[in-house]
Amino acid sequence: MTQPSNSVPNPTILAARRAHYRRIGDKLQTLYGYPEWRPALPPVDELVSTILSQNTSDTNRDKAFFALKAKFADWESVRDAPVEKIEETIRPAGLAKQKAPRIQEALLYITEKQGKLSLEFLKDLPVVEAKHWLTSMNGIGPKTTAIILLFAFNIPAFPVDTHVHRVTGRLGLIDEKTSADRAHDELEAIIPANEFYPAHLNFIRHGREICKARKPLCERCPLTSDCRYYQQVVESPHG
Repeated sequence: MTQPSNSVPNPTILAARRAHYRRIGDKLQTLYGYPEWRPALPPVDELVSTILSQNTSDTNRDKAFFALKAKFADWESVRDAPVEKIEETIRPAGLAKQKAPRIQEALLYITEKQGKLSLEFLKDLPVVEAKHWLTSMNGIGPKTTAIILLFAFNIPAFPVDTHVHRVTGRLGLIDEKTSADRAHDELEAIIPANEFYPAHLNFIRHGREICKARKPLCERCPLTSDCRYYQQVVESPHG
Protein backbone atom coordinates (compact mmCIF):
# COMPACT_ATOMS: atom_id res chain seq x y z
CA MET A 1 0.00 0.00 0.00
CA THR A 2 1.37 3.42 -0.97
CA GLN A 3 0.71 6.22 1.48
CA PRO A 4 0.83 9.89 0.43
CA SER A 5 3.74 11.85 1.84
CA ASN A 6 3.22 15.07 3.79
CA SER A 7 6.80 16.27 3.40
CA VAL A 8 7.24 19.76 1.94
CA PRO A 9 10.13 22.26 2.15
CA ASN A 10 10.37 24.69 5.04
CA PRO A 11 8.56 28.07 4.67
CA THR A 12 11.64 30.02 3.55
CA ILE A 13 12.52 27.53 0.81
CA LEU A 14 8.86 27.25 -0.12
CA ALA A 15 8.51 31.01 -0.64
CA ALA A 16 11.65 31.11 -2.80
CA ARG A 17 10.50 28.18 -4.91
CA ARG A 18 7.05 29.68 -5.41
CA ALA A 19 8.67 32.84 -6.77
CA HIS A 20 10.99 30.67 -8.87
CA TYR A 21 8.01 28.77 -10.29
CA ARG A 22 6.19 32.03 -11.06
CA ARG A 23 8.97 33.10 -13.41
CA ILE A 24 9.17 29.63 -14.99
CA GLY A 25 5.41 29.17 -15.29
CA ASP A 26 4.98 32.51 -17.03
CA LYS A 27 7.77 31.72 -19.50
CA LEU A 28 6.33 28.28 -20.28
CA GLN A 29 2.89 29.75 -20.91
CA THR A 30 4.46 32.35 -23.21
CA LEU A 31 6.31 29.57 -25.06
CA TYR A 32 3.54 26.98 -25.27
CA GLY A 33 0.34 28.81 -24.38
CA TYR A 34 -2.47 27.14 -22.45
CA PRO A 35 -2.18 23.50 -23.46
CA GLU A 36 -4.95 21.49 -25.02
CA TRP A 37 -5.16 17.79 -24.32
CA ARG A 38 -7.54 14.97 -25.02
CA PRO A 39 -11.03 15.28 -23.52
CA ALA A 40 -11.30 14.02 -19.96
CA LEU A 41 -12.06 10.33 -19.62
CA PRO A 42 -14.53 8.91 -17.09
CA PRO A 43 -12.71 8.08 -13.83
CA VAL A 44 -12.48 4.29 -14.28
CA ASP A 45 -11.37 4.77 -17.89
CA GLU A 46 -8.67 7.15 -16.63
CA LEU A 47 -7.53 4.56 -14.11
CA VAL A 48 -7.19 1.82 -16.72
CA SER A 49 -5.53 4.14 -19.24
CA THR A 50 -2.97 5.26 -16.68
CA ILE A 51 -2.10 1.69 -15.71
CA LEU A 52 -1.60 0.93 -19.40
CA SER A 53 0.61 4.01 -19.82
CA GLN A 54 3.34 2.73 -17.52
CA ASN A 55 6.66 2.22 -19.35
CA THR A 56 5.22 2.74 -22.82
CA SER A 57 4.40 5.48 -25.31
CA ASP A 58 1.10 7.35 -25.51
CA THR A 59 0.47 5.73 -28.89
CA ASN A 60 0.86 2.18 -27.56
CA ARG A 61 -1.17 3.03 -24.46
CA ASP A 62 -4.01 4.24 -26.64
CA LYS A 63 -3.86 1.16 -28.89
CA ALA A 64 -4.26 -1.09 -25.88
CA PHE A 65 -6.93 1.05 -24.25
CA PHE A 66 -9.14 1.25 -27.32
CA ALA A 67 -8.61 -2.46 -27.99
CA LEU A 68 -10.06 -3.15 -24.54
CA LYS A 69 -13.00 -0.84 -25.21
CA ALA A 70 -13.66 -2.54 -28.54
CA LYS A 71 -13.37 -6.12 -27.29
CA PHE A 72 -15.32 -5.83 -24.03
CA ALA A 73 -18.78 -4.38 -23.47
CA ASP A 74 -17.89 -2.66 -20.21
CA TRP A 75 -15.35 -2.63 -17.39
CA GLU A 76 -17.30 -5.31 -15.54
CA SER A 77 -16.58 -7.60 -18.49
CA VAL A 78 -12.88 -6.74 -18.29
CA ARG A 79 -12.90 -7.39 -14.55
CA ASP A 80 -14.49 -10.82 -14.93
CA ALA A 81 -12.69 -12.06 -18.07
CA PRO A 82 -9.90 -14.65 -17.98
CA VAL A 83 -6.70 -12.73 -17.35
CA GLU A 84 -5.16 -14.28 -20.47
CA LYS A 85 -7.73 -12.49 -22.64
CA ILE A 86 -6.83 -9.17 -21.04
CA GLU A 87 -3.13 -9.86 -21.58
CA GLU A 88 -3.71 -10.63 -25.25
CA THR A 89 -5.81 -7.50 -25.78
CA ILE A 90 -3.42 -5.06 -24.13
CA ARG A 91 -0.23 -6.51 -25.59
CA PRO A 92 0.52 -3.30 -27.59
CA ALA A 93 1.11 -1.46 -24.30
CA GLY A 94 3.84 -3.90 -23.21
CA LEU A 95 4.24 -5.61 -19.83
CA ALA A 96 0.87 -7.28 -20.44
CA LYS A 97 1.47 -9.99 -17.83
CA GLN A 98 1.94 -7.32 -15.15
CA LYS A 99 -0.67 -4.83 -16.33
CA ALA A 100 -3.54 -7.26 -16.98
CA PRO A 101 -3.81 -8.57 -13.40
CA ARG A 102 -3.20 -5.07 -12.03
CA ILE A 103 -6.15 -3.74 -14.02
CA GLN A 104 -8.40 -6.56 -12.88
CA GLU A 105 -7.30 -6.21 -9.24
CA ALA A 106 -8.11 -2.49 -9.33
CA LEU A 107 -11.54 -3.07 -10.89
CA LEU A 108 -12.31 -5.79 -8.36
CA TYR A 109 -11.15 -3.63 -5.45
CA ILE A 110 -13.46 -0.78 -6.50
CA THR A 111 -16.40 -3.18 -6.84
CA GLU A 112 -15.78 -4.78 -3.46
CA LYS A 113 -15.39 -1.46 -1.64
CA GLN A 114 -18.21 0.43 -3.39
CA GLY A 115 -20.66 -2.29 -4.36
CA LYS A 116 -20.37 -1.18 -7.98
CA LEU A 117 -17.67 -0.30 -10.48
CA SER A 118 -17.63 3.46 -10.07
CA LEU A 119 -15.26 6.11 -8.74
CA GLU A 120 -17.76 8.97 -8.85
CA PHE A 121 -17.87 9.08 -5.05
CA LEU A 122 -14.34 10.51 -5.03
CA LYS A 123 -15.55 13.94 -6.10
CA ASP A 124 -17.35 14.32 -2.78
CA LEU A 125 -14.31 13.49 -0.65
CA PRO A 126 -11.66 15.90 0.63
CA VAL A 127 -8.58 15.73 -1.58
CA VAL A 128 -6.47 14.01 1.08
CA GLU A 129 -9.10 11.31 1.60
CA ALA A 130 -9.55 10.78 -2.13
CA LYS A 131 -5.79 10.33 -2.53
CA HIS A 132 -5.65 7.92 0.39
CA TRP A 133 -8.52 5.84 -1.02
CA LEU A 134 -6.90 5.50 -4.44
CA THR A 135 -3.41 4.74 -3.15
CA SER A 136 -4.85 2.00 -0.96
CA MET A 137 -5.18 -0.04 -4.17
CA ASN A 138 -2.23 -2.31 -4.87
CA GLY A 139 0.05 -0.81 -7.52
CA ILE A 140 -1.70 2.58 -7.60
CA GLY A 141 0.73 5.32 -6.64
CA PRO A 142 0.70 9.11 -6.43
CA LYS A 143 0.99 9.66 -10.20
CA THR A 144 -2.01 7.53 -11.16
CA THR A 145 -3.96 9.01 -8.27
CA ALA A 146 -3.19 12.58 -9.30
CA ILE A 147 -4.05 11.90 -12.95
CA ILE A 148 -7.46 10.47 -12.02
CA LEU A 149 -8.27 13.34 -9.68
CA LEU A 150 -7.03 16.15 -11.93
CA PHE A 151 -8.24 14.97 -15.32
CA ALA A 152 -11.41 13.07 -14.44
CA PHE A 153 -12.69 15.36 -11.67
CA ASN A 154 -10.72 18.62 -11.97
CA ILE A 155 -9.70 18.07 -8.35
CA PRO A 156 -6.40 19.84 -7.56
CA ALA A 157 -3.70 17.16 -7.64
CA PHE A 158 -0.42 17.48 -9.52
CA PRO A 159 0.80 14.41 -11.47
CA VAL A 160 4.54 13.86 -11.71
CA ASP A 161 5.68 11.66 -14.59
CA THR A 162 9.26 11.13 -15.75
CA HIS A 163 9.30 14.35 -17.80
CA VAL A 164 7.90 16.49 -14.99
CA HIS A 165 10.30 14.95 -12.48
CA ARG A 166 13.32 15.52 -14.72
CA VAL A 167 12.43 19.07 -15.77
CA THR A 168 11.47 20.35 -12.32
CA GLY A 169 14.59 18.76 -10.86
CA ARG A 170 16.85 20.43 -13.42
CA LEU A 171 15.14 23.75 -12.88
CA GLY A 172 15.65 23.51 -9.12
CA LEU A 173 11.96 23.50 -8.19
CA ILE A 174 12.66 20.27 -6.30
CA ASP A 175 15.89 18.96 -4.82
CA GLU A 176 18.12 16.81 -7.01
CA LYS A 177 17.54 13.77 -4.80
CA THR A 178 13.77 14.23 -4.41
CA SER A 179 11.96 11.09 -5.55
CA ALA A 180 9.09 11.27 -8.02
CA ASP A 181 6.64 10.19 -5.30
CA ARG A 182 7.75 12.90 -2.91
CA ALA A 183 7.80 15.47 -5.74
CA HIS A 184 4.00 15.29 -5.91
CA ASP A 185 3.66 16.89 -2.48
CA GLU A 186 6.49 19.38 -2.99
CA LEU A 187 5.21 20.64 -6.35
CA GLU A 188 1.63 20.86 -5.07
CA ALA A 189 2.95 23.18 -2.35
CA ILE A 190 4.82 25.33 -4.88
CA ILE A 191 2.49 25.59 -7.89
CA PRO A 192 -0.88 27.38 -7.54
CA ALA A 193 -3.70 24.83 -7.63
CA ASN A 194 -5.44 26.57 -10.53
CA GLU A 195 -2.29 26.06 -12.61
CA PHE A 196 -1.83 22.31 -12.03
CA TYR A 197 -3.35 21.44 -15.40
CA PRO A 198 -1.31 23.79 -17.64
CA ALA A 199 1.87 23.40 -15.57
CA HIS A 200 1.74 19.59 -15.74
CA LEU A 201 1.23 19.53 -19.49
CA ASN A 202 3.70 22.32 -20.25
CA PHE A 203 6.43 20.61 -18.20
CA ILE A 204 5.76 17.41 -20.17
CA ARG A 205 5.92 19.24 -23.48
CA HIS A 206 9.10 21.02 -22.46
CA GLY A 207 10.65 17.70 -21.45
CA ARG A 208 9.76 16.09 -24.76
CA GLU A 209 10.76 18.95 -27.03
CA ILE A 210 13.65 20.77 -25.32
CA CYS A 211 14.67 19.43 -21.91
CA LYS A 212 15.31 15.93 -23.22
CA ALA A 213 16.62 13.20 -20.95
CA ARG A 214 19.94 12.42 -22.65
CA LYS A 215 20.74 15.67 -24.41
CA PRO A 216 18.77 18.74 -23.37
CA LEU A 217 18.62 21.44 -26.03
CA CYS A 218 19.74 24.24 -23.73
CA GLU A 219 20.59 26.50 -26.67
CA ARG A 220 16.87 26.63 -27.51
CA CYS A 221 15.59 26.95 -23.95
CA PRO A 222 14.14 30.23 -22.61
CA LEU A 223 14.55 29.02 -19.03
CA THR A 224 18.35 28.98 -18.74
CA SER A 225 18.43 32.01 -16.43
CA ASP A 226 16.17 30.07 -14.03
CA CYS A 227 17.74 26.64 -14.52
CA ARG A 228 20.02 25.03 -11.94
CA TYR A 229 21.17 22.38 -14.43
CA TYR A 230 22.21 24.96 -17.02
CA GLN A 231 24.06 27.14 -14.55
CA GLN A 232 25.85 24.31 -12.75
CA VAL A 233 26.44 21.75 -15.52
CA VAL A 234 26.41 23.59 -18.84
CA GLU A 235 27.59 27.12 -18.03
CA SER A 236 29.96 26.21 -15.17
CA PRO A 237 30.71 22.49 -15.60
CA HIS A 238 33.64 22.62 -13.17
CA GLY A 239 31.88 24.71 -10.54
